Amino acid sequence: MTIQMEEDTFVMDVNEVITTLKKIFEEYKNDKSNVHPYDIAELLLKLREAESEQYFQIIQEVPHELFAEVLSEMPEYVQEEISEHLSLKDLAEITAQMDTDDAADFIQVISDEHEEIAQDIIDSFDSEDKKIIEQLISYEEDEAGAHMQTELFKAEMDETIDAALKRLKELKESNQLDNVWHCHIVNSRGTYIGSVGLEELIIFDRNLTFKDIPSEKLKEFSVNHKTKINEVVEMFTNYNLSTLPVVDDNNRLLGRITSDDIYDVIEENATEQMYNMAGVNDEAEQEEKLWTIGKSRAIWLGINLLTAIAASLVIGLFDTTIQSLVALAVLMPIVASMGGNAGTQSLTVTVRQMALGDIEGSDARKTIIKEVILSLFNGTIYALVIGVIAYLWFNMPMLGVVIALSMIINLLMAGFFGASIPLVLKKLNVDPAVGSTVILTTVTDVVGFFSFLGLASIILL
Repeated sequence: MTIQMEEDTFVMDVNEVITTLKKIFEEYKNDKSNVHPYDIAELLLKLREAESEQYFQIIQEVPHELFAEVLSEMPEYVQEEISEHLSLKDLAEITAQMDTDDAADFIQVISDEHEEIAQDIIDSFDSEDKKIIEQLISYEEDEAGAHMQTELFKAEMDETIDAALKRLKELKESNQLDNVWHCHIVNSRGTYIGSVGLEELIIFDRNLTFKDIPSEKLKEFSVNHKTKINEVVEMFTNYNLSTLPVVDDNNRLLGRITSDDIYDVIEENATEQMYNMAGVNDEAEQEEKLWTIGKSRAIWLGINLLTAIAASLVIGLFDTTIQSLVALAVLMPIVASMGGNAGTQSLTVTVRQMALGDIEGSDARKTIIKEVILSLFNGTIYALVIGVIAYLWFNMPMLGVVIALSMIINLLMAGFFGASIPLVLKKLNVDPAVGSTVILTTVTDVVGFFSFLGLASIILL
């Protein structure tokens, strides 16, 4: 079944959505459905957005095994909401069908508002699964262990390749395992030895054991369960990995992180940076309550108001100068705007390179020097341009000199502070994407106005 979409909007009315969903559910029960869980999630969200009374009725009709996949594709606020409309038995059965990493995430989402329900779901598992879920939940969000799943294909050194592949077939047929790219090899104590790709495994004699596999065929990439997730992202991108084994402090194999989880982390990080650069809280924006979103934005707007007042106070110091020469008021925004834009360029490049891990330690000084040189180069060019424009506009040669010098000073400072502010904030363990923009705006406005009006009061009056 193909679902027609147009600019991310389903070309269906509510009745068509309901009919389509019921058809998908029926086909799924008969093992005939090929619709991706993401598309089903989108249909359900469309039904929810239409505020259809049948939405909560439909979600109770979704087969539990299918809903386990669909629910993982839905926003957190929807997951939390759904937990209020399904019985504890249904929630437990759906969660049990999820991959362990998705199950842990779902339970944590529920626990934010309904801690008792979350605990009841955990208690419904058998002792082994309960232990796994509690272990995954115990990790901090930025640790590798929080993003791993315990389902994987592993084999011991003395096992034959034939026996392992037969076991893999059974695991696939019973839907206990998916997205398998490697066989992870351990010794009798569970210590991780290495991994071999399935495309390599199938060419070996099936009567061989895993200890007979040549060492050069084994990939030994692994990550400690406490490693920061940003370091894991770097490993995936640097080495083009599809999966990465996770080990404990004794190198025992605990689970694996797959590329789809890393894509989610990359997207979340990019979204967080983009929102933070704009002074917007990414978590608050996921809320449906306008009050929560508005309050988050209002805080940053309040901070921006204070910085704007600081710039206005600088202008106030030169009110007599401005009254004496109206042309200064006309040209002031140009200096501030150019400084702000130049600073934002340096800031954006620096923050992005820091996020990618391209700036470390000794690179900081090199980065600042590079941004200062670039800003000085551009400042000189546009200083000449605006100097000539100001001269021709107001027929005042020295006014052109004043704004040209001010442009050079402001762009020079914009490059310096645009690169150095995020580096300093990182040293202070503050997220560079959060506070950099506000500080930079204040600096470029204050320096721009002070240099322009200060030079004007010295040279022109």
